[in-house]
Amino acid sequence: MKGRPVTRTPEDLRYTEEHEWVRRTGPTAVRVGITDYAQSQLGDVVFVQLPDVDKDVTTGESIAEVESTKSVSDIYAPLSGKVVAVNEDLAQEPETLNSDPYDAGWLFELAFDDEAALDSALGELLDAAGYQGVIGG
Repeated sequence: MKGRPVTRTPEDLRYTEEHEWVRRTGPTAVRVGITDYAQSQLGDVVFVQLPDVDKDVTTGESIAEVESTKSVSDIYAPLSGKVVAVNEDLAQEPETLNSDPYDAGWLFELAFDDEAALDSALGELLDAAGYQGVIGG
């Protein structure tokens, strides 16, 4: 059907062209994961390598990997910040990325020094409609 989303793309998230989603969790914090589209393209996820907590990351930097039965894919930092948490449950249950990419399948959390800078950075990411345009939705 024309105009119907190809995959689930929640309206309350921001997105990158590299298929990561970003959810604001506080004034200076975000949670990051891969999109429903990304997990569907990967196939069955069998291993996830997450970044180290307390690591400073730069937008566009490869900081994690997701391995599926099809391939290994880099995960890029959607924003510059400090990794303050990782989803340790994915070590035992990497398939959660396939079954629940927007909630239980989150990858890591980033913190920022400045709320205004985070506002600005989030504004540069894609909204749901923009991401649908990237994936052909």
